[in-house]
Amino acid sequence: MRKLAVLIASLSVMTSAVADNYAIVGGKIHTMTPQGIIEGGSVLISDGRIESISKSTEVPEGYQHIDATGKVVTPGFIGALTSLGLVEVSSSSGVVDASIEKTPVSNTGAALDVQYAINPDSSLLAITRLEGMTAAATAITSSHYLFGGLGAVIKLSGQTPLLKSSAFMTIDVGGEGAEHTGGSRAALWVMLDKLFDEANKASTSMSAEKPWYGLNSRLDVKALKRVLSGEVPLLMRADRAADIRQVIAFKDRHPSVKVVLVHGVEAWRVADELAEASIPVVIDPEYNLPGGFDQMGATLSNAARLHQAGVRVAIGMDTHNIRLAAQHAGNAVANGLPHEAGLESLTLVPAEIFGLSDKVGSLKAGNSADIVIWSGDPLEVTEAAEAVFIDGAPVKLESRQTRLRDRYLSLGKSGNAVPSHYQRGD
Repeated sequence: MRKLAVLIASLSVMTSAVADNYAIVGGKIHTMTPQGIIEGGSVLISDGRIESISKSTEVPEGYQHIDATGKVVTPGFIGALTSLGLVEVSSSSGVVDASIEKTPVSNTGAALDVQYAINPDSSLLAITRLEGMTAAATAITSSHYLFGGLGAVIKLSGQTPLLKSSAFMTIDVGGEGAEHTGGSRAALWVMLDKLFDEANKASTSMSAEKPWYGLNSRLDVKALKRVLSGEVPLLMRADRAADIRQVIAFKDRHPSVKVVLVHGVEAWRVADELAEASIPVVIDPEYNLPGGFDQMGATLSNAARLHQAGVRVAIGMDTHNIRLAAQHAGNAVANGLPHEAGLESLTLVPAEIFGLSDKVGSLKAGNSADIVIWSGDPLEVTEAAEAVFIDGAPVKLESRQTRLRDRYLSLGKSGNAVPSHYQRGD
């Protein structure tokens, strides 16, 4: 482990406008493609992309050899729903870009766009990279609107982070959503259908010279048209089975909308219907106790039951703590989810949801070289990411937390003088 870590650390020091060529050789490669798992194969990286994956262990001339023998190689993990890049401390008294209050540009929240708020220098990106995350979907998590606006998918390299803007739109159609529409679901679903009907019938030109008296603002209409066309997926948050059935009915009424269920604590109760409607689910599989009346059917087997019914499952937690997703996927596997489906929930499935499977989420020729080398099974909490590549460049596995750890571990050791404020007086 130390030998590989030292090699990667030396590679990470190098900075270049052009990515180097690498050959990762000898590892157990989870391709997340029809190639399946390749034991002792190799991954060639060239110009920031995957050049090839094969069973060969020959290293071509001009490639830096990385020995991954005894290690596990996977695509970089993708956080299916987070607030990364929008928040440092959620309870801060200053501006927290993951939260928003009312603004004149929007009546319903559909027009909000997080791409303008993303901070590539957020300290949380480095912390998350340490857990094998290389990309994440990020969105507003708190507002007084029905819609949460347009979310984005970002790379966690800290440089030019935007992978896809307007990647999805979010809405809560459970209890919280009802609070923003008269305090009852009786109003929420009537309002939601009215908003989409209004957007559908509105002229695409919508001349500013003509008065507009809609429930949506003009910008809201523009955003909702992209959802109606299927260009932008709609992530609908709901927990109780009755609300999820309404999500399925909404999909029936609007077949062109790419609906994704989010959170879905009781989704297992309607798993067959979700599968029939081809609605994927982004869940936090850790719920096993009801946190409210919408979650009475909470169970750790939620992910396993959904998968068994044929539902595509991704792991996501709508906070900045997505670094815990691998642990959560491991717990889902411990409760019946097949191991490879657990890895898919962190790689291929979120890439498919956001229309990025031709770029990330799997190890195949042409995809971005977002790759992680693990000490062992990445779904085991005792194993760790030993090397992380984003766009073919090795990332230094260091964060504010590791620097603080290393700083204080060395105090008073090997002749290091303890600073005066750590010394006790007589």
